[in-house]
Amino acid sequence: MEDKSIGTITAIQILKSAIGNPVTRRLISSISKWCEKDKKNRLEVALELWTGQRKDACLKCKAAEKVLSGILKTGGRVFGVSEEQMRKKFSDPSWRKGLTSVLRGVAKFGIQRPFVSGAPFLVVWDITYDCNLICKHCYATAGKPLPDELTTEEAKQAIDKLERAGVPIIAFSGGEPLVRPDIFELSRYAADKGIYVAMATNGTLITRELAKKMKKSGIQFVQISLDGADAKTHDEFRGVPGAFDRTIKGIKNCVEQDFFVNISTTATHYNYKQIPKIIDLCEELGVNWFMAYNFVPVGRGDSIKKSDLTPEEREELLKMLWEKLKTSRVNVLTTAPQFSRVALQREFGDERVVPTHFYTLKLKGKLVNLAEFIGGCGAGRFYCAIRPQGNIEPCVFFPLTVGNIKNDDFEELWDNNKVFQELRNKDLLKPNCGKCDYRYYCGGCRARAYNYFGDYLAPDPGCIYNKVQIQPETLEDAQRQAKNTSPSPMFS
Repeated sequence: MEDKSIGTITAIQILKSAIGNPVTRRLISSISKWCEKDKKNRLEVALELWTGQRKDACLKCKAAEKVLSGILKTGGRVFGVSEEQMRKKFSDPSWRKGLTSVLRGVAKFGIQRPFVSGAPFLVVWDITYDCNLICKHCYATAGKPLPDELTTEEAKQAIDKLERAGVPIIAFSGGEPLVRPDIFELSRYAADKGIYVAMATNGTLITRELAKKMKKSGIQFVQISLDGADAKTHDEFRGVPGAFDRTIKGIKNCVEQDFFVNISTTATHYNYKQIPKIIDLCEELGVNWFMAYNFVPVGRGDSIKKSDLTPEEREELLKMLWEKLKTSRVNVLTTAPQFSRVALQREFGDERVVPTHFYTLKLKGKLVNLAEFIGGCGAGRFYCAIRPQGNIEPCVFFPLTVGNIKNDDFEELWDNNKVFQELRNKDLLKPNCGKCDYRYYCGGCRARAYNYFGDYLAPDPGCIYNKVQIQPETLEDAQRQAKNTSPSPMFS
């Protein structure tokens, strides 16, 4: 444990000295205001100048570019990244927005474990609750649109607010977003602002022609739900015969159009033993990611609460996913925040692979400890949700309204809302999550805590540590235990 603590302290010192010191934070804060002349955050304009994407700007934005270039050089030296590599990466507008959010997070909140971004990296927006399926687990109890869903103009005004706040990614979800008549008008509107546009869909409506239309509208990332390796399992879960075959065709049409395709599976007793076969199917289909979603008993899903995995089953599932991650041609992820803990316990050597919700990191030496800054559950910290009528919540599985995009100041909510602030502080969590050595890497699923106990600071009942109430005393003890265990025969 001593080596781990020393490494973490060193990593924190590196970050604080490079970009988290008071002088740099004040500098970043001074150049991270909205520029009315250039119609963007000044940091974004500075990045456009620095990467050569923009030739001219106002004097204040030009001055910001000079300040920013010095900060980027310092950061590049710390992390071993060349200026050329950075210029290439940040020539992409969504990456510029992402970096702007990171820098604004440093300016606003300092260097915290886990890190808090200056604006949510991702806003999942249930754009409608109209849907063509009747899924057993649906958190939204979708089927019919709400009577007060945002109009086209109200939705565009909301996108304007998200852009001004610095949100890099909007994921349209539902219900089924593709049944909303103006969805492509909205996706194009967001994409034209440099926002990375994603869509979560059941895939049944995606013909070859519709996939082309989606591409033209600016959508880049498509998440398609697949809850079984065969038609019987998937169709029973989704409530409509023939859904499986139409979903597979939809996946193929998206792969053909070169979308970034993520297949998502909600892990329950109905299907968890099929997950290895689903991952194999993902390889056959040529998708990019597979993501196992935590089951959360909310909405229609509350009626099948007994289908949730036991802590022991979830632990074995995560171990199996970890083995698949190392061998599969697709990137294997999960929304279960315990995945990072499982990975750290099973990884040895100077370089370790640390999976998160959105990315799999390869970190060496002391930088392994920077995984604590990325953290596990990102509700109210890295992302938030918007409902069809504009209500803002910590995540789509977390029905606790903190405001409304039509009526409230989104940036003010993100910076100062009490619920968001408490979700960000992993030291506030109740035992065993709050005492766990992995609380900064994981912290448990806050939506599961809220829906099981009505308390978002309660322990996640899906974690094996909350089941047995015994933890390894050190990281080294945990690794020794993990080395001698393997996924159970239930996945063989």
